[in-house]
Amino acid sequence: MATRLGLSLPQGRQYAIGRDVPAVARAAEDIGYASVWVFERVLCPDPATQGLYGIPGRAWPDHYRSVADPLITLALAASATDRVALGTSVLIAPLHVPLQLARSLATLDAASGGRVVAGLGTGWSLDEYAAASVAPFARRGKVLDELIDVCHAVWGPDPVAYEGELTTIVPAAVGPKPARPIPILLPANSPRALRRLVDRADGWMPLGTGAEALAAQWATVREAAAERGRERPLRSVVRANARYAPRAYVGEGRAPFQGDAAQIAEDLAAHAAVGVEEIIVELAVSARDAQELKDVAAAVYEAARAAGVQRTPPRPPGAARQSSGSSTGAISS
Repeated sequence: MATRLGLSLPQGRQYAIGRDVPAVARAAEDIGYASVWVFERVLCPDPATQGLYGIPGRAWPDHYRSVADPLITLALAASATDRVALGTSVLIAPLHVPLQLARSLATLDAASGGRVVAGLGTGWSLDEYAAASVAPFARRGKVLDELIDVCHAVWGPDPVAYEGELTTIVPAAVGPKPARPIPILLPANSPRALRRLVDRADGWMPLGTGAEALAAQWATVREAAAERGRERPLRSVVRANARYAPRAYVGEGRAPFQGDAAQIAEDLAAHAAVGVEEIIVELAVSARDAQELKDVAAAVYEAARAAGVQRTPPRPPGAARQSSGSSTGAISS
């Protein structure tokens, strides 16, 4: 199975968002990346009232102090590209009004020629829920379920009608419609989340923490799909939290995707061998600026190609850029 590579977009305070997002997105497309991705963080409490991921005493990383809005970031990327898929990894669903998020994703997909991939999750920050959620933290799973239902309704034919706990849509025309059914990707961090993934999503979006662990998790997901009678194949997009170093990491205990380009590529190849469809190389957080991000992204891509990771062919030098409205996208539904 071919494994595509995606690249994280610049969202941190070290970047000039309006200038750097289009530049990095164009570079990613020209290098050969199949997709570009954003994540969501709406605030960083200071001082922290809750440990990172809800783990007591674990500090929040400094880059959480300023994260650009994910959908605006993707809109900037869409306007500068014509081929790469535009993905969220992930949107924290309960922080969004379902109808509004469904319409925003549909509009972006229509404008980009069918390139949006919606990675959704429930989040973990109680402070973000206190500031922005549409329902209490304890109901986060139900909110995600309803949001998925609303998306399917809004993205479907008119008239749209829906009745839920949070959302009531009287029979109405709701547009624009997406260019094609937008794929929804979910993690599976609990038995309930695994059932939701198998029953309701198009694909699985785990964090890559080692090829052996990924293989075991992927086997569990596929077994659950078989047990629940799923007929459609599940897509798989792995998030690789990469930390580039100009010199190779020497010594034991190297974390996955940590080191120079060759070491990161070695880990990409090992994870690709599990049989996943795509790996997001998350380099934007640790880069100092957009030029470094582009340079490192190119080096990692070439090292991955040399390591045998199959990929989308790079754009020929000087190739004309089409309008985004005519693109078919790098990821199909």
